[in-house]
Amino acid sequence: MLESSKNIILLGVCALVLGGCVSLQNCSESSGEVRLLRTPTEFMINNGIKYYEDGDYSAAQPILQDLVSQKDATKAEKVLAYKYLAFIHCISPTESKELREKMCRDSFKKAFELNPNFDLSPAEAGHPVWGPIFSRVKNTPKNK
Repeated sequence: MLESSKNIILLGVCALVLGGCVSLQNCSESSGEVRLLRTPTEFMINNGIKYYEDGDYSAAQPILQDLVSQKDATKAEKVLAYKYLAFIHCISPTESKELREKMCRDSFKKAFELNPNFDLSPAEAGHPVWGPIFSRVKNTPKNK
């Protein structure tokens, strides 16, 4: 009976580990790698994007803004944060059109400063609000 209890407990632990891996999306299917720990900046970028995707821009913006000032954030994380900050600035209903466009443009510029090869997906680049601003920033000579 003791052996049977151990097996049930072991099965439960395995189910929790595997379930946690799926629910936290820490399993990389392509590499077979399992990542159980994440850096604080990974959590920040994931949370900022999650809030953005949920339409909660007022929650996403301070997280993303804080991330770009983090010394331990990677360039890739900062570029991603600037991209989403640009999107948020472009569609912000609380600012004037001129201020929105300037803030959007500035965020895209900062992304390009960190990664000169920064680009948007075709769907993102085709967005009617931020697409033209992104295109102007991308096509501006870098020596200006």
